[in-house]
Amino acid sequence: MRPRSQEKGGRRVTQPPYRRIADEIARRIAEGALAPGERVPSTRRIAREWNVALATATKVLTTLRLEGLVESRPRVGTVVAARPARPASPEAPRAAHTGELTRERIVRAATEIADQEGLAALSMRSVAARLGVAAMSPYRHVAGKEDLVLLMADAAFAEERYPAEPPPGWRERLEIGAHALWRTYRRHPWLAQVGALTRPLLLPSLLDHAEWALGALDGHGLDPRTVFDLHVLLYSHVQGLAVHLEREEQAAARSGLTEDQWMDRQGPVFAAIVGGERHPVFGRITRSFGETGYDLDLDALFAFGLGPLLDGVGAMIAAAGGGLPKGRAGE
Repeated sequence: MRPRSQEKGGRRVTQPPYRRIADEIARRIAEGALAPGERVPSTRRIAREWNVALATATKVLTTLRLEGLVESRPRVGTVVAARPARPASPEAPRAAHTGELTRERIVRAATEIADQEGLAALSMRSVAARLGVAAMSPYRHVAGKEDLVLLMADAAFAEERYPAEPPPGWRERLEIGAHALWRTYRRHPWLAQVGALTRPLLLPSLLDHAEWALGALDGHGLDPRTVFDLHVLLYSHVQGLAVHLEREEQAAARSGLTEDQWMDRQGPVFAAIVGGERHPVFGRITRSFGETGYDLDLDALFAFGLGPLLDGVGAMIAAAGGGLPKGRAGE
């Protein structure tokens, strides 16, 4: 996208791309095409629609936010402000400048960007723009994006706290730990994209979760390798499902379709598969769902999958002579 030139005082002034896009979205808001509370284009959509970089798209939303036209809402994204304020002049002081720039403020701002727009939208420049500081200012507190993401992850995992006195039953303790992790990934969908299972994140707050789970499995007659394998297996159940929280957001941004809209478009292909002879069991089972179909609910699938996993742990503990299969209190 090339900058647009304007005449100003007899001089030709080049308007940067982010300003032109911000003005276009502001016009849509003013004309009512985007109503209060309605989502505005995400950074990915802006980048695709106007053929600009994600950093430019992030600057667009930051500009609109500073001008009071849009606001960020957790788990929703950026929406038109309920009462759009009058756009501020370029000379007007920005509220984001107030307060000392600290590592904690940088991590909070970066987490907000990742929560609302996805990890791909995060950059040191986008964080600086959100905070209203010079592009290089965050580097005085954080070495770079890679270090910033690790700080964000450590802060995110630290949000959940475990009881000072663990419950007596191993099963209840593992359930508490698994649900705490799931809530964390639910709040921060990008988090499951950070780090591979084979290259674990050695973060103090994540190790707190590991300590809780290992403490539940320890002392029931299982050898150390089995204890650790079970911990990794349970963790991978949570993280493995949580990965799809962010992937669904990415797919929706790329396609412009909700999950239901995308499935509706697959109707003809799905009908051909179900009605064919190549996959008879698949066809018979999916037909049994009737008109309502199969609702893939990640929250329900997480809870459902946790049960059989813990049943299996109970059977192994019982076989090792370490307690009752159901993990009842006092075992």
